Amino acid sequence: MTDMITPASTRDVNGVTLPTTGTFALDRSHTEVGFVARHLMVSKVRGRFTDFEGTIVVADDPSASSVEVTIQAASVNTSDENRDNHVRNNDFLSVEEFPTLSFRSTKVELNPRGDWKVYGGLTVRGVTRPVVLDVEFEGVIQDPWGNQRLGFTASGEIDRNDFGVSFNAALETGGFVVSPKVKLEIEAEAVRQA
Repeated sequence: MTDMITPASTRDVNGVTLPTTGTFALDRSHTEVGFVARHLMVSKVRGRFTDFEGTIVVADDPSASSVEVTIQAASVNTSDENRDNHVRNNDFLSVEEFPTLSFRSTKVELNPRGDWKVYGGLTVRGVTRPVVLDVEFEGVIQDPWGNQRLGFTASGEIDRNDFGVSFNAALETGGFVVSPKVKLEIEAEAVRQA
């Protein structure tokens, strides 16, 4: 069967199953780069970016692996056109002045139970701040067209004020219209490059 994991597609490192070494490119049609922010202190608004590219390099020594992602800021989609236009303007992402967001890893740690911590710099509005992502490797598979794919989920949290994204309005009952804390949520599939 072509959808089974082949022995050559994974390896065992200290009892943890990992993909073999190589470079993988994010598959945009099977990857979601999303975020969640609280709205009016009582609900959550979810959004995602639809235009991005990224590369994952799996090194022989897992701690030498790396990730690099570039996101087109104007591709933000929260399922509300008016809100998306507001997020694109200078109150939030200022996409005309800062057309991209980016993440570049600086350190990768593999925990004994098989999950990862990926440390790196996230750049929003030209400001780079350290971010830690909790990453879970979902596995490797051979697709019906002969491509090797890996899957992973990643999450983290940022304070948007750290990036100069500080627009807000206070509520009479306390709190703000939009929370300063934003959760990052990534569901990704990546394809091995030749």
